[in-house]
Amino acid sequence: MPDPSPSDNSPASILIVDDNPTNRYVLRTTLSRAGHAVVEAEDGTQALALLSSGGPLPEVAIVDVRLPDMTGFDVCERIKADAVTAALPVIHVSASAITATDRTQGLNRGADAYLTEPIAPDELLATVTAALRYARARRRAEHLADRLLHLNEATHLLYSADSATEVARAAAEGAATVLGTTAVAALISPHGEPASAVRAAGPAEKASPGVETGEVDVRELPSHHGLGERTGTRLLRVAAGPWPGFPAHLIPGGTLAVGVARAKPGRPPVCLAVPAEAVATPDDEQLLTQLAQACALALEALRSYTEEHDLALTLQRSFLPDTLPRSSLAELAVRYLPASEHTEIGGDFYEALPTRDGLLLAVGDVAGHSLDAAMLMGQIRHALRAYAIEEHSPQAILERIENLLVAVEAQLTLTLCIVLVDGGTGLLHVANAGHLPPLLRTPDGSVRFVEEHGPLLGLRLPQPSAVPVAAPPGSVLVMTTDGLIERRHEDLGDSLTRLSEVLGTLQTDAEKVCDGLLAAFPPDGEDDVALMAVRVTGPSE
Repeated sequence: MPDPSPSDNSPASILIVDDNPTNRYVLRTTLSRAGHAVVEAEDGTQALALLSSGGPLPEVAIVDVRLPDMTGFDVCERIKADAVTAALPVIHVSASAITATDRTQGLNRGADAYLTEPIAPDELLATVTAALRYARARRRAEHLADRLLHLNEATHLLYSADSATEVARAAAEGAATVLGTTAVAALISPHGEPASAVRAAGPAEKASPGVETGEVDVRELPSHHGLGERTGTRLLRVAAGPWPGFPAHLIPGGTLAVGVARAKPGRPPVCLAVPAEAVATPDDEQLLTQLAQACALALEALRSYTEEHDLALTLQRSFLPDTLPRSSLAELAVRYLPASEHTEIGGDFYEALPTRDGLLLAVGDVAGHSLDAAMLMGQIRHALRAYAIEEHSPQAILERIENLLVAVEAQLTLTLCIVLVDGGTGLLHVANAGHLPPLLRTPDGSVRFVEEHGPLLGLRLPQPSAVPVAAPPGSVLVMTTDGLIERRHEDLGDSLTRLSEVLGTLQTDAEKVCDGLLAAFPPDGEDDVALMAVRVTGPSE
């Protein structure tokens, strides 16, 4: 978006509208001697056709008031009514319409000046210069406002980006839009991988703007960026050719203006490159470096979030079991899939413990997504293990966890389903505190939910006794958190029905059950998924 306004004193293209050849000659001669280019029209119709032809517009129109097909006032009104030509200054001239009423009418109907003939050459040139000065100042102001609007939009997109690739895309789009040219953004992602994007300018791209991803590595910039290990910005002018991966064919002349910025010492810099000819003024340089600095700040914010998220995810994973116990009572398989890297960590967890009474299994979900949810999940899991080691029943474990929530003044609730595979009878003792119902498939092929449940934990409500459920050897039990099946704009009941239908079609191997369910319900990345499949074998199998 280069500045369209020349300096106030530079020559202009001027349209003369007059049916008198002698008058046109006099005006043309005066203006041409001053360096202006002149375009002529003999009447209003011809003038308006010229202005609507789609070609370059003149910067000033000098319109005679008395024309053969319409008045100059009508011509002026139609020029001002068209959005394309509304900013074109109109100077009326007349040898006959010279009264105060005529001049008042002309100015009221949109003219920027009104001269009566004969016109002194100096007066004509001074009036044209004044009209140009006003029109060019107006264009510069509009251009600056437009640039600032696009700069604001580009900055907003930068800070809204949720990945390094999106930061690069937003930076390239912003520079291409603000400077009206091809732009390339290159940076290093928070995980140390190069990311870049290209926004190609030109008639075809303007009709259908788009961003291409590139393979440009800022670490191979062919000229030292000059920042050292310091923060800040710098503008370089370098050759595009030696920069590996750089789309040099998009850069006329092959010379780049590169805005280099770093927001934190020691970080790899971000680079925002455009053709050098597009950065011709101090304003252009400032815009490019401002965008580069905004890109660096947005990337640093993303980097900080990514590092915190990775740390929290590592902490969250440390709360989960490293291995599953081997038991003669059941074969176990689990899958744990955290939400996407752009989502806060949650409190989904699972547990499997051999006890004196059998095999204790649990799947739970602390409400919300935050570090607090993950920390509470860790406390609950360790408490659950302690209560299981003390040989409490599933119902008693739920009651003790409820008391723990009260004691630590937890501000979050959780759902928790505990299943004890009885080592003596083979029965499943199911105690469900508001969690999704476990799904049981028996060897005869029937599938049903164990729907009996109590209230979720954290409400200080009593829990009912565990429900005994017969599960002959070969039965498959599925316990999961809602991240597996819950989707926006989908009814949870329909999803549960489909879960039941899918389980009925799968092999009974626990690992294959997990794989089959995840294939049927691909995670959407918005919530954690904790999934446990249990194939009951029984003491004698």
